[in-house]
Amino acid sequence: MKKAPALSNSGQQRRDFIKQSTAAIGGATLAAPLLSGTARASTGQPETRNAKLGFIALTDAAPLFVADEKGLFAKHGMTGVEVLKQSSWGTTRDNLVLGSARNGIDGAHILTPMPYLIATGAMTANNQPVPMYILARLNLAGQCISVGREYADLKVGVDAGEFAKALAAKRAGGNEVRAAMTFPGGTHDLWIRYWMAAAGIDPNADISTIVVPPAQMVANMRVGSMDTFCVCEPWNEQLIRQNIGYTANTTGELWHNHPEKAFGMRADYVEQNPNATRALVKAIMEAQIFCEQPENIEEVARICSRRRWINAPYEDIINRMQGHFDYGTGRVVENSPHRMRYWHDQASYPFKSHDQWFLTENIRWGYLPKELDTKALVESVNREDIWRAAAAELGIDKRDIPDTTSRGVETFFDGKVFDPENPQAYLDSLAIKRLR
Repeated sequence: MKKAPALSNSGQQRRDFIKQSTAAIGGATLAAPLLSGTARASTGQPETRNAKLGFIALTDAAPLFVADEKGLFAKHGMTGVEVLKQSSWGTTRDNLVLGSARNGIDGAHILTPMPYLIATGAMTANNQPVPMYILARLNLAGQCISVGREYADLKVGVDAGEFAKALAAKRAGGNEVRAAMTFPGGTHDLWIRYWMAAAGIDPNADISTIVVPPAQMVANMRVGSMDTFCVCEPWNEQLIRQNIGYTANTTGELWHNHPEKAFGMRADYVEQNPNATRALVKAIMEAQIFCEQPENIEEVARICSRRRWINAPYEDIINRMQGHFDYGTGRVVENSPHRMRYWHDQASYPFKSHDQWFLTENIRWGYLPKELDTKALVESVNREDIWRAAAAELGIDKRDIPDTTSRGVETFFDGKVFDPENPQAYLDSLAIKRLR
């Protein structure tokens, strides 16, 4: 039997950062408290067969659904895994803070910035830090920005210039304008803010940004609670099918193959159960490969549609999962290059450079302080070393394993460039921001 690689602590930077206790966010320390235990020596056998994992009813949680339905968790010895629906990202956060020992959860399908916002205490009750790790990325792209039917004549797209004028006119008439996202500082918040700001809309001054759980987006748009929203599927497709609004863009058009959801876990679970952690990651990686294979897409869509998972019609899921996008404006794209990726294009690997961007954008909008040592924080939270250990145990083709922890320089739809080696230059290039 091949010996399982032991988990590393990913270097002195993580240890040093965890020990910090001087920088503050809202009165709480930036660093998570030092974990009392150390990772157990690897024997290959899971230390526990149990884990409670949360998910939100979205198609980018499909790897967790598939890992459960196809017996992949059990295949890797994790026979006691519970995959539990959460009502909102706020609920996911609260249950992660509790942990399974207090009837919460150990890990989750999660918005990539959330483990950082939890680990720093920036988005927790009383700003209490809870140590978190990112273990894998679950998907690339696949989100959408939608707008209400009242803007049908504009056929809003990637360029929000005319939409900005319409919102300004509505606001000048004494009406409030609102953009909905799913969690402050989360991916959907950052996509819709980036898109609006590129068109000259200040999301802090020109529009009210509100938090709405994904499954409630369509109902809230129906009653006029917002003008635009950003969320994953199937809710954008449902908006069109119910003739309430249409898709302005899919977020891959803003940033091709952008990172989206992650698989995150409480650090104490990982430290106490390194073999079980790798087993979970291996099951999820195998599920991602299954989700990516064209011959499985219809089955994946049917799994997603089931009551215990998304509880939505198969017809609302399958088209965009296959890459067929009817935007609801007369624009139809077949085989979209921006459809959600679960495995191809190194979708599963958690690039540290991408986490660096998410932290920089959270600084841009004032969720995190500009003095934050983002590199040290990424080293503390991002456990790509565990992903690599799991990949080695699975025998993943080396072509699917990145040579470095950076995907390099990224270019966005408006021409802005993010160099992970110089995030300050990127931040300086952005005209609309709210630093603190």
